[in-house]
Amino acid sequence: MTSKQRATLRSMANTLETIIYVGKEGLTDAIVKETYDALEARELIKCAVQNGCELNAKEACAALSERTHAEPVQCIGRRFVLYRESRENKRIQLN
Repeated sequence: MTSKQRATLRSMANTLETIIYVGKEGLTDAIVKETYDALEARELIKCAVQNGCELNAKEACAALSERTHAEPVQCIGRRFVLYRESRENKRIQLN
């Protein structure tokens, strides 16, 4: 992914609501499945790490992107953004 594509995705993520929360249990199989399904439906999602979690946002972003085969787009504070092109519902066109 080029820096221009990443910048485009970051600007699109500004208006997104956070839909995935990583809690004190960390990255459970349920969180991974929910993230995978959300990426398939939306392609671009915003996630957050809650206060009781043993992982920080960068660690959670790296682990979750690896397990869901997604691209990490941005990580600021406790929030991070993931992108993966959908197989069936392609919505975002990157040049």
